Amino acid sequence: MDAFVELIQQSGFANLSFGNWVMFLVAGVLIYLAITKQYEPLLLIPIGFGTILANLPLAEMGSYGHGIMNLIYESGIKTELLPPIIFLGVGVLTDFRPLLGRPLTFLLGAAAQLGIFVAAIGAFYFLGFTIEEAASIGIIGGADGPTSIFLASQLAPHLLGPIAVAAYSYMSLVPIIQPPIMRMLTSKKEREIDMPQAIHVSKTAVILFPLVTGIVASLAIPSAAPLIGLLMFGNLLRESGVTERLRKTAGGALIDIVTIFLGLAVGATMGAAYFLTYKTLLILVLGAVAFSFSTAGGVIFAKIINLFLAEGKKINPCIGAAGVSAVPMAARVVQKFVSDNTDGRVNPLMPAMGPNVAGVIGSAVAAGVFLALLMK
Repeated sequence: MDAFVELIQQSGFANLSFGNWVMFLVAGVLIYLAITKQYEPLLLIPIGFGTILANLPLAEMGSYGHGIMNLIYESGIKTELLPPIIFLGVGVLTDFRPLLGRPLTFLLGAAAQLGIFVAAIGAFYFLGFTIEEAASIGIIGGADGPTSIFLASQLAPHLLGPIAVAAYSYMSLVPIIQPPIMRMLTSKKEREIDMPQAIHVSKTAVILFPLVTGIVASLAIPSAAPLIGLLMFGNLLRESGVTERLRKTAGGALIDIVTIFLGLAVGATMGAAYFLTYKTLLILVLGAVAFSFSTAGGVIFAKIINLFLAEGKKINPCIGAAGVSAVPMAARVVQKFVSDNTDGRVNPLMPAMGPNVAGVIGSAVAAGVFLALLMK
């Protein structure tokens, strides 16, 4: 009998805390949203289940423990391995022709990083976060999950869980957050601007783009090279036309495998002791602020550009909202919003893809800038 009592006392059941139960509930919400609402299911399901694993008492399944999740975290995230491989797959899946056909939209992708710096400054100066924590929180405004994980793992690993959850949550909420901002900042006349056909992009241009961009961006900001370099390598695999097997692997099986390990490891950082703090709530609020300002930054900058363009060449300012890095969701949201507001007469999907893919580069560059300035 004594042995049975001792066995019960040493079990996880006897060591469950209130915090563990709360985190089980958080995990359940993430998995529920992923399955029923299809909010970023490829990431939220692994993150949700990783959260369950991290909160099993005595199981040593947290990223900050000594088990298998810690091994994945230490070797895959702290070494900066997994997020850049995600970027490799993103590069394979990204078509930069809409951006190359309208180079001006590159500026919109840059302007849509405004929220990153607004949230970072606010977190540091007004809410008491350290400069490293503030930068990691601000990057949520880029709407790029892998970049958020990449930066937070280096500058604020103790906040990795809430930052990743906020980043992927707001990415999935693009269809809810962006339309009201576009409606508030644009007039009916501006929404009806139908953009001209983009210029033709040659095969030579689409091959040179990843080569030149990878070299120039990495030389300018070396700390961004892991993300930009692999993003451009993946795009070269896509556009070269002679690496079909590598293209399929990088854009299929490889990115899927890495997504599984990345999601589980991030979820496993969400032990109750690390997640259930007032900072988590502040991060969620700041993430919404960052994302909203990024959306607004792209739209407002498009309106400013229009001041200098002749009639017939003006751009639909709504496409500036697609400058966040949620590809291709942000571009589709812009297209639907404009189409609904013009009774289907204007459908700027391809124009919106230009700033959308530019946002991928922009968020990676912003992360590189933070690392260059703050990494000790």
